[in-house]
Amino acid sequence: MVYAATEDSWSHTIAPRLHVAGADLDLVYRVEVEHDGACDALTLPRDTDALSREIDQLGVALLAADPLLSLIHAGIDTHRDRDLRTALEPLAAMADLTGCAVVGLAHFNKSASADVLNLITGSRAFSAVARAVLAVARDTDADDGSCVMSQAKNNLGRLDLPSLRYTVESAEVATEEGPAHVGRLVFLGETERSVSDILGDAQTRDPDSRAERDDAATWLAGHLAGQGGEAAWAGLRKAARAEGIAERTLQRARTRAGVVAERSGFPARPVWRLTAPPG
Repeated sequence: MVYAATEDSWSHTIAPRLHVAGADLDLVYRVEVEHDGACDALTLPRDTDALSREIDQLGVALLAADPLLSLIHAGIDTHRDRDLRTALEPLAAMADLTGCAVVGLAHFNKSASADVLNLITGSRAFSAVARAVLAVARDTDADDGSCVMSQAKNNLGRLDLPSLRYTVESAEVATEEGPAHVGRLVFLGETERSVSDILGDAQTRDPDSRAERDDAATWLAGHLAGQGGEAAWAGLRKAARAEGIAERTLQRARTRAGVVAERSGFPARPVWRLTAPPG
């Protein structure tokens, strides 16, 4: 793996996070570019050919660009599709030539939209050249502070993959100066709430929404307890509708009610289950 980072410290941030995630640091390479007799950051597309040779020689399977925008040459207008492609298309060709996967991290802009691909900072070329896009957002309606990861684009595989929920927990790392703490990502399982749902809620939120969610969570926990702790999603949705609870509100109430969504039986069907058995 080659990790190309421009914002975070290798020794204080990146390496400790990789360590607690279980990475073999002997197989993780940093990018250092010698340019005009001095060390310089990796720059695209200037260094693409040299990077390709190193990846091929070392047998690298993954290039992480963190963030990808910071690696683009300063003379390229990253808000112009044609200009940006002069950096991204050679990178895509390198990935095809070497067999090395490229993961580019990007940030959302401040636009009010639930369309993940339109929210990526810079030109639409970022999402157009990428064969797959994963989006991440913190779920402000989740009491455990968890985040959601959803597939926003996939040109080479299935489009119906479920969203995943995760938290970032503190992990201790031993150093010469004593223990330090970094974040470690812990997946909690599948969730029916997507990043688009979270972004959409942020635009339509009103003062009564939290109260509605709390009422829905109370109803949901009670209803499932009366069903022995679980119920098929289809029947649950129908029962909620009869109580005047919208499907979106029910989805947002699930985490607060301590309910997980699973697939059970054959053929598999969606089921909601209380994480603690009814008393």
